[in-house]
Amino acid sequence: MGFKLNIATISLLLILTSTARAQSGVFDVRNYGAQANGDITLVQGTLQAPGDPSFFKDASWVTLERIDSLTLSGGGTFDGQGKTAWGKNDCSKNKFCSPLPINIRLNFVTNSEIRDITSLDSKQFHINVLGCQNVTFRRVTITAPEDSLNTDGIHIGRSTGIRIIDSHIGTGDDCVSLGDGSKDIVVKGVSCGPGHGISIGSLGKYDGEEPVVGVKVIGCTLTKTMNGVRIKTWPNSFDGAASHMRFENITMDNVANPIIIDQVYCPYNQCQAEIPSKIKISKVSFENIRGTTTTKQAVQLHCSKALPCQNVQLRDIDLAYNGNDGDAISECINVTPNIDGIQNPPACSVKA
Repeated sequence: MGFKLNIATISLLLILTSTARAQSGVFDVRNYGAQANGDITLVQGTLQAPGDPSFFKDASWVTLERIDSLTLSGGGTFDGQGKTAWGKNDCSKNKFCSPLPINIRLNFVTNSEIRDITSLDSKQFHINVLGCQNVTFRRVTITAPEDSLNTDGIHIGRSTGIRIIDSHIGTGDDCVSLGDGSKDIVVKGVSCGPGHGISIGSLGKYDGEEPVVGVKVIGCTLTKTMNGVRIKTWPNSFDGAASHMRFENITMDNVANPIIIDQVYCPYNQCQAEIPSKIKISKVSFENIRGTTTTKQAVQLHCSKALPCQNVQLRDIDLAYNGNDGDAISECINVTPNIDGIQNPPACSVKA
């Protein structure tokens, strides 16, 4: 059930710290002294979610929606108590499953900043951003164990002008994931690990998805993650597009699959992998990506047979394989990338 903050401007969430543990429902913070002439929300101490997932009537705990000029700060922690729920997540096998609650939802929030807060052990996604414009996340810490299922750090969908800056994200799924309709997104100075990396997608599963346009991932460090920087689309997908994506100045520290375009993304074999994806990927650059890989295939550009990737650039790639069965390799399928500068592993061998 959780609580929902839905007035235009808010002040002093601190007083909810004690009541949130004992009560459920929608809290109108005007009843706690909030005024419509302020824009600062302070979170101090720890807000702790109920441990039992059946307590929640919808898939969120804290929802911030239809707010303009919000500042959420204060150094506090949103503790989702996910350890009580992760073992009950069967959504990978059961399409009729009941989704577990997200720690923080931002719906249709504009011109706002979220800074100096922590999201701990969410039962599902930590932060979900939908329909938002001009929102910055700064010095946000997100923490969950590596084996916590489906606990994406920050997931963005159908939002414009979102920035994630100087934050640390370690979780059991993607540190940052971008769904359809993500436009003008900047991820800068983020440290990621553990987790599944920084991902665009997966795209193409649903009809009517909006294009992903204008993504910059710059100056990030990924440590011991399952993937590095990744674009993933479903095979047998609906039509869609992703373009103008830049991954620059990225450090990989013992990362599996550091650079990957996967247009045959098919977890748990829940798709028809033999039917090509219809997501058009174009204008992608991977530049100055360095470090170590735990998998021999350090660069994988596996594009769609129906719609080969276009205008993909590899510039100054230097990834050392730390295994004992030879050097790192790269592979391209249905794409001929533009090559420039250092190429370690050597430039892609192209397969049709």
